Amino acid sequence: MMNRTTIQLWCEKYGEALAAAGTLIFILLALVTGTVSEIWSVSFYLLAYVSGGWLKLKDGIVTLVRDKDLDVNLLMIAAAVGAASIGYWSEGAVLIFIFALSGALETFTMNRSSRDISALMELKPEHANVLRNGEEVNVPVEELQIGDLILVRPGERLPADGMIMEGSSAVNQASITGESLPVDKVRGDEVFAGTVNGQGVLYVEVTQSSDSTLFSKIIRLVQEAQSEMPKSQRFIEKFERIYAKVIILATLALVFVPFLLFGEVWEDVFYRAMVFLVVASPCALVASIMPATLSAISNSARKGMLFKGGAHLDHISRIKVIAFDKTGTLTKGELSVTDVVPYAGLCEHELLQATAALETLSTHPIAKAIVQKAEACRSEHDFDDAWMRPTDYQALTGLGIEARMGDMRWRVGKPKFIMRADEENDVHGVVRSLQQQGKTVIVVQREEEIAGIIALQDRIRPQAKEMVQQLKRIGIQVAMLTGDQEQTAAAIAKEADIELVFAELMPEDKLDIVKKLKAQYGEVAMIGDGVNDAPALAAASVGIAMGATGSDAALETADMVLMNDDLDNIKHAILLGRRTQTIVKQNIIFASVVISALIITNFVFGVPLPLGVVGHEGSTILVILNGLRLLKS
Repeated sequence: MMNRTTIQLWCEKYGEALAAAGTLIFILLALVTGTVSEIWSVSFYLLAYVSGGWLKLKDGIVTLVRDKDLDVNLLMIAAAVGAASIGYWSEGAVLIFIFALSGALETFTMNRSSRDISALMELKPEHANVLRNGEEVNVPVEELQIGDLILVRPGERLPADGMIMEGSSAVNQASITGESLPVDKVRGDEVFAGTVNGQGVLYVEVTQSSDSTLFSKIIRLVQEAQSEMPKSQRFIEKFERIYAKVIILATLALVFVPFLLFGEVWEDVFYRAMVFLVVASPCALVASIMPATLSAISNSARKGMLFKGGAHLDHISRIKVIAFDKTGTLTKGELSVTDVVPYAGLCEHELLQATAALETLSTHPIAKAIVQKAEACRSEHDFDDAWMRPTDYQALTGLGIEARMGDMRWRVGKPKFIMRADEENDVHGVVRSLQQQGKTVIVVQREEEIAGIIALQDRIRPQAKEMVQQLKRIGIQVAMLTGDQEQTAAAIAKEADIELVFAELMPEDKLDIVKKLKAQYGEVAMIGDGVNDAPALAAASVGIAMGATGSDAALETADMVLMNDDLDNIKHAILLGRRTQTIVKQNIIFASVVISALIITNFVFGVPLPLGVVGHEGSTILVILNGLRLLKS
């Protein structure tokens, strides 16, 4: 059974939707029973009013009492009650239903677009192993003090920012910097909370308190960026309250001025005022936006583009620049072997197979990529010979590996581990050329001679270059933001045909770049997949996450999700947003013209209530039908 708190949370989440559904059911029951009993029909209409209107009435009263202000909630309730007071129960109930439905949808989309960042928080370690008086003590991270010495075992997340005092390891910093490879760390290097230790044991001196770590800063940056209210939202809220005040004051004036000052008949005055209140209600204006927006969202969802709210369709239609994260977004986020250069009489296959045999004992991403390439090569050429087993295996953190295979000593690792810096030969030239292409280079040595060079790179997605060209054709600037080194970033950017490149960025740097792009160009979209992208995603006009490979933090923070990581959908989303805004503008102009015409006609000639209802409801139906065209595009 659900406890009281659970029920309360459930009602807060689904209450408005249930109220709108109940209103519709009571309206249908009223229409059915209306042919049999007027009392039953009116009773069901009253229930419809209560079901759909009580939450809006409560919100309106709270605003009136707390802020001493009127809002559109009270206006819609007054319009519905006004229609009922002159016998048009069904019209008032329909107004209530449409308003309740729009409120439920608005609440739903707001909840989706402003979810808490619980997934991000889960990455933050809760405890740390501290060495105090020679003993290991497990304490909450909040109790860590600057200067504490903490022990971080292989595979554990670092609980605090600090400096390595003893030990060495490869640390996966993807959650912070977005780098595609683990970073080799030794004594004296800085490490960050939330990153993952590799195979070594680290003794780290804490340099930042728990609330000052880089990871905590990321969380705060996301929260601050999400709390910023766009100018359009502030304008809409102000307009709603001004509109409500004007209409309510005008209605009161229409009731009392003619009756008190000119002695007109009360029934005629009240009737005319209620007609005004009905035709002036913004039902058609509300319907101008939501059906069109929901149709576009439904359309985009079928194509693998999930918008978390209608406002983001508006924002994406005005995008001037799209900033891409590199790793896992423009690229596949995994290394693959691109070049195999054999020496010492070996062929490419022999070099690849020998290196793979040496790397089978390693869990490093480079080793995995080489083994994967070698296995694919064996399968392609139908080789079934087993790899030799290395002996005397040694992993030298940050450098490479040494082992014996057969009767020979082999070494595999970074160029500086294998080659002497004071020598200059053809191998050095090949290494430099590959590195300038943004590739990760390892050198293989057999005894005292160079056996070969293997280069690896994170490859761009197949559709990335064409996608960039399509965006440029529709007037969108493209930028790339990455934590990787400049050479790697430049190589990927050149391959993808991107001119604006920002490399070696920390999360706060990405956030700053997004803000600068917004200041220079206007509306900016940010596309990413990692935790390190979350602040920039939140600060961008539209944050877009990769759905299939994105981190939970990116998915929670983003305004839009590419469910299948299909970059081609970005252009479709922008064009859909533009078309949606065109239809919304058409609807708003049409609805405004109809409402204005009905109001003016009512003042000049007097509009019969049935004609006012036909004009009001007819314009509502037309703008809904126009919006539904977005279901197919």
